Amino acid sequence: MKSIKRLVFGAVSMVLAATSVSGIAVAGGHGWEPTKPIDFIIMAGKGGGADKMARLMQAIVEKENLSNRPLVPTNKSGGSGAEALIAASKANDPDHTIMVTLNSFYTTPLRQPGLKIDSLSFAPVARMAEDTFLLWVHKDSGLKTFAEFLAKAKADGNKWVMGGTGKNSEDNIITDFLNDNYGLSMKYIPYKGGGAVAKQVAGKQLNSSVNNPSEALGFYESGDMVPLVAFTKSRLPMFPNVPTLSEVFAGGKQISWSYFMQRSVVGAPGMSEKAQAYYTDLFAKVYASKDWQTYKSKKSLMGDLMSGAELKAYWADQIANHTKILKASGAIK
Repeated sequence: MKSIKRLVFGAVSMVLAATSVSGIAVAGGHGWEPTKPIDFIIMAGKGGGADKMARLMQAIVEKENLSNRPLVPTNKSGGSGAEALIAASKANDPDHTIMVTLNSFYTTPLRQPGLKIDSLSFAPVARMAEDTFLLWVHKDSGLKTFAEFLAKAKADGNKWVMGGTGKNSEDNIITDFLNDNYGLSMKYIPYKGGGAVAKQVAGKQLNSSVNNPSEALGFYESGDMVPLVAFTKSRLPMFPNVPTLSEVFAGGKQISWSYFMQRSVVGAPGMSEKAQAYYTDLFAKVYASKDWQTYKSKKSLMGDLMSGAELKAYWADQIANHTKILKASGAIK
């Protein structure tokens, strides 16, 4: 992992690049500041990873006095993020509207073409991290390995219930992957937020989940939830004893597969270059803060800071990748 010194240097370099691209050469580096509270849309429900991330960023901005106007978080989780996408795309004041996104930023427009929303029309402010996924069960299930999970889930058929955040969301994609590749027929039930999903597993109302670490951490620390496998390229430092999917031979096969969720901040379509430069500057400072780096480490978040044209190219690649994934699962034609 990069040192804080290198992260700060990278963040500063990114800010300078952003201001240069937008042709701003005035005191303060951006030439624009908000004149009213900033609408900070959260593309998920309360208690989930996106919500926790957004509220931490808001707290860092206030603590470090990074903005002359406050960020005002608003959860809009309806329609697997469609509510948030519509609100941002129709913002009356794009320069005062930003949004925290996850992978439904790509998948919801793909699944709901009637929305007529182009993900690439949003302003690329900052990718703050990529979040990870683990397979979770309750400790009382008695399951201790991924192989045991597969055997139990296969025996229970559609009586085995996997909970997740939203229909055809990241959690749904992983559930479909497990069903398709291991001959399972788990039933998937969508919820509005990852926090609600973790609570249902901890309360034994759901058999399993693929919660992000930040969403299930409290129940993991209390001993209620147990992680069985990580959908990452390498083991997570916080869970050194949890194998990755590519490590395990289960269900008669070994599969190398990983899946990540973006944790990005985007600007509303139509945002001015000066406002985009301001928010790029703002979130570069948030990223370089001690609080954010500590959070990234403690919540097993991966990925470096990304913005501008690089972030937009990343989105284009992810849209192409998710188009293939959704077509393979039958979610889109």
